[in-house]
Amino acid sequence: MTIRRNFLAGSTAVVLLAAITGGARAEAPGAVSVLTTYADIAAAMYGDSVAAAEELKAAVDQLIAAPTDANLKAARQAWLEARPTYQQTEAFRFGNPEVDDLEGLVNAWPLDEGLIDYVDASYGDSSDSNPFYTLNVIANTELQLGADKVDASTIDKALLQSLQEVGENEANVAIGYHAIEFLLWGQDLNGTGPGAGNRPASDFDTTNCTNGNCDRRAAYLAAATELLVDDLKQLEGVWVDDGAARTRVLGDEDAGLAGILTGLGSLSYGELAGERTKLGLMLHDPEEEHDCFSDNTHNSHYYDQAGMVAVYNGSYVRRDGSVISGPSMKDLVAARDAGVNNRILAAMGEATSAMQVLKDTADSGKMAYDQMLGEGNSEGNQIIDNVVTTLVAQARAIEAGVAALGLTISVEGSDSLDNPTAVGQ
Repeated sequence: MTIRRNFLAGSTAVVLLAAITGGARAEAPGAVSVLTTYADIAAAMYGDSVAAAEELKAAVDQLIAAPTDANLKAARQAWLEARPTYQQTEAFRFGNPEVDDLEGLVNAWPLDEGLIDYVDASYGDSSDSNPFYTLNVIANTELQLGADKVDASTIDKALLQSLQEVGENEANVAIGYHAIEFLLWGQDLNGTGPGAGNRPASDFDTTNCTNGNCDRRAAYLAAATELLVDDLKQLEGVWVDDGAARTRVLGDEDAGLAGILTGLGSLSYGELAGERTKLGLMLHDPEEEHDCFSDNTHNSHYYDQAGMVAVYNGSYVRRDGSVISGPSMKDLVAARDAGVNNRILAAMGEATSAMQVLKDTADSGKMAYDQMLGEGNSEGNQIIDNVVTTLVAQARAIEAGVAALGLTISVEGSDSLDNPTAVGQ
């Protein structure tokens, strides 16, 4: 369960624009220039995410046309390469309603994979909290959704969209990166031991089909991947010239600046430190890792942090190597209170270093993220706990930035950080 925390600027009201444009503060960049950089970086990040998703779609199309081991490997690699650019965009969540309205279409997690396809017997056949726990869209041409029967003889984008969070249950993730991840890798049945999912390419081979319904599985994968491209284009669209998010941000400077810090604070604290990291560590549960089928969680966490750094510094390196940069939140905070800015930069550096250890450990093959979560793995647990500790410190430093700029914001919390005794109840 997520909760809200207030970051308060203090008891004295401060008008931000007067503080940064008048008198001794005239050297600070104008709010409009900072917000323009912010919107430009958002448009670039989402544009890169679209391009990477289109490359993923091309690889998926090749896999479906020729379901070989090599093509499955290439599709998986394309999925992995699509994640870094998207994960960086998560710095724009929480502070921008246009993003939050669409984000669940592309990156919702965790998911009850029995909604989509066959699962191992260890998954179980029912859930008290989810009547669609084993709906298995791929195996069934007619779906019983409560009192309604739904024709699922054709698996297409419209069907998948209708099943997203069916029954108003967030675990019913039918589309997005993680549905595609499950289809490419299959379940990871290794617990906190080594190894990721191991779906065979023959699951998509209509001539030599394994596990049945290979034509429908291929249709599901194709439709989900096409939807991912469509939905990312919507997210890019809210940040381009005259896009809804850009227009709103530039139309209310104080609110726009507060939104930047809301996004950084919420992602750093409640979402990444709490729900995605501390919760899994407390439970020692690999089902709580973000990219649980592919064992790519270390990279997802790392690039979330990279996105926060890029937004605060006002500088983003695109996939083609070009750089989008300009006046930044860092410049604003430094002009108001250099000491607070130095604290934020130091905290971001420490969090990035902790993330680097996490990434290097996993990339080396020594331990995947789910292995680090294992109960009794003191070394792995400590690596993850260091990530949590530094992310919390980063959020506290951002809180100081909020105060320095005379703003009040509200950020996401997490029971794992704010009320740990409630976890697991």
